[in-house]
Amino acid sequence: MHNRLPLLMVSLTDLGGWNLLLLAIAVVAGIVVLGLLFFVPVYGNLWFRAYMSRADITFFSLIAMGFRQVNPKIVVQAKIMAVQAGFEVSKNSEISTKRLEAHYLAGGNVMNVINAIIAAHRAEIDLGFDRAVAIDLAGRDVLDAVRTSVYPKVIDCPDPQRSGKTTLSAIAKDGIELRVRTRVTVRTNLEQLIGGATEDTVIARVGEGIITSIGSAQSHKNVLENPDMITKAVLGRGLDAQTAFEIVSIDIADIDVGENIGARLQADQAEADTRVARAEAESRRAEAIAEEQEMKASVSEQRARLVLAEAEVPLAMAEAFRNGNV
Repeated sequence: MHNRLPLLMVSLTDLGGWNLLLLAIAVVAGIVVLGLLFFVPVYGNLWFRAYMSRADITFFSLIAMGFRQVNPKIVVQAKIMAVQAGFEVSKNSEISTKRLEAHYLAGGNVMNVINAIIAAHRAEIDLGFDRAVAIDLAGRDVLDAVRTSVYPKVIDCPDPQRSGKTTLSAIAKDGIELRVRTRVTVRTNLEQLIGGATEDTVIARVGEGIITSIGSAQSHKNVLENPDMITKAVLGRGLDAQTAFEIVSIDIADIDVGENIGARLQADQAEADTRVARAEAESRRAEAIAEEQEMKASVSEQRARLVLAEAEVPLAMAEAFRNGNV
């Protein structure tokens, strides 16, 4: 009896350990079940879409996105679009789940980047995920850049919305003003999009080139006869250097004859010369009048001196009589 008691106590101890182990397993299983019951309604539909599309996104990755403040709908939609477009989206590829999450957390537009990559791929334009992300984080619209590469963009020069002017004013060597309105066709240069100058620089350079070309023409008639001389001269200067665009063409939309600036300047100069001459003549007349007045004053002074001298003669004679000198 006494020998069986220790064996019974050991058996009861083992039984208690197994109960604790089973209780711990039950608690963990309950927590897992409760977690699944909570997360399945939230992420189940997204995971099923990703699974059916072979987007390579696990259910636990979707739960982790929620804790990292990443919108899982955007990531799932982006990867589904990439898969449907024929891109590799595994964890070792460019368009992986981690890289999409990193771009989202960096403040980038994930859908814009994916749409741009797909559009570039369809147009056979070399645009990788890294370059698209860099362009997007630099503040440029990467999708609009790809569209502009496929379909060139037309820019008015000058742009009324930016400068408030509708035409450029330039003067030929004969003094005639020409008012020109041009349209510049550009397409995006993806290689220089980061750090390249914007549309404002292109418009400014084209405007400067047009004014310089017209100013170097001997006569405005030459420009009116051959407007393409302006565009050829402007295109030959390489105005798209260090810009985010490539100039395809420069077209003269409208050209009008303005004022005869040379004649007006000559008339203004003649009027100014006349005013100067009048001022000089008035100055000389004033000097002559002043000199005349000075001479009159001098004559009056001499007359006064003569009168004083004549008045001294009787006094001198009287003095001579008194002294007996006569």
